[in-house]
Amino acid sequence: MKITVIGGGLAGCEAACYLAKRGYDVTIIEMRGVKTTPCHKTDRLAELVCSNSLKATGDDTASGMLKAEIDRLGGTLLSLARKAAVPAGGALAVDREEFSRLVEEELGRLGVNVVRKEADSVPGEGITLVACGPMVSDKMAEYLSEKCGGGLHFYDAVAPIVSAAGVDTNSAFFAARYDKGEADYLNCPMDKEEYLAFREALLSAEKAVLHDFEKGDVFEGCMPIEALAARGEDAMRYGPLRPVGLRLPDGSKPYAVLQLRKENLAGDAYNLVGFQTNLKFSEQKRVFSLIPALKNAEFLRYGIMHRNTYINAPGCLDADFSLKSAPDVFVVGQLSGVEGYVESMASGLIGAINAVRRAEGEKAFIPPPTTICGALCLHLTAATDNYQPMNANFGILPPLEGGKIKDKKMRKRAYTTRGMHDLENACAAAGL
Repeated sequence: MKITVIGGGLAGCEAACYLAKRGYDVTIIEMRGVKTTPCHKTDRLAELVCSNSLKATGDDTASGMLKAEIDRLGGTLLSLARKAAVPAGGALAVDREEFSRLVEEELGRLGVNVVRKEADSVPGEGITLVACGPMVSDKMAEYLSEKCGGGLHFYDAVAPIVSAAGVDTNSAFFAARYDKGEADYLNCPMDKEEYLAFREALLSAEKAVLHDFEKGDVFEGCMPIEALAARGEDAMRYGPLRPVGLRLPDGSKPYAVLQLRKENLAGDAYNLVGFQTNLKFSEQKRVFSLIPALKNAEFLRYGIMHRNTYINAPGCLDADFSLKSAPDVFVVGQLSGVEGYVESMASGLIGAINAVRRAEGEKAFIPPPTTICGALCLHLTAATDNYQPMNANFGILPPLEGGKIKDKKMRKRAYTTRGMHDLENACAAAGL
């Protein structure tokens, strides 16, 4: 049986791998190579656009819990990400080019056909997974708008990348926060005077698309650093510039710290962690160079802002990611309203599982609500006047039974233990 996947991002590739492994004839339709987007730099499949981090791996983190769930459900891309991993402390970060190469190699090995063209609708017959991503083409956006009763959007931002050679290591030091893992981050400290000067420069810097940005339609999870700075003097010090868990080489506490994470396996490029921005390119160089370690920085990629599109899922999607108006069409990835790389993988995987079950006449599989992926599925159906994309977090899970556990890490591990137990039982019952 043939199944079409529209979009070769993380959700689409995860879905295609799952379907191909189960004997289906899978075709991915990907427009890049024929038509690009404002943010993609290549035509490679599974290209990571924003950060190169797939977030934390520990069992006391929501992202780590979600990764464990994906592994249990038969995901593929996480195993490839681990092969392309670069040092990132307690997080899973990858060399973007190597990761894309491994994904394309795996799809080829599985016999997945890739067609380069812009899709303007879904095929008239068979099952289709729409995984176009948040930068969906205008033609497909129009099609989905008709099926979903209108589209929504928010503005997202991308962090810059700098050359390792241009970082002043005399003004920086290697360490992992709380010494978790190896000293994988290059930390760029600022004293109070340097921090305040940097903040003032951010607040007065010229932005690239001010008229769109001023609408305030920006996703909280990717807040531009200049917007965060405007929220208060210490807002950045409680966010990406937080100094907690770090000590200067002389043992003293830094006032604020920018962390740089390796961008590739060669280690010759660094990502500015949490520094998504909407500043003009010339302003990024001027303002970010005020951080002592970046005074001579060479920018390999500047940050940019772009529109991300997602559908109003509660009105048009069921919890298995299928369209209410067209049950053989599944909308997965960030287009559906999940936010984040791993969350997109999870949605593609669950959509593929349910595509198989739809094809074989079986009941839809919705993971238990005590799992992160199950809670994300339920988020799709939660009617609200202000539907927003959702990422992995413990706040979307039901409370633990037996009272609150005071120790924070133990409480988070209890969520993971409960969720994995319930997922195992649900998979056994569903024959997965």
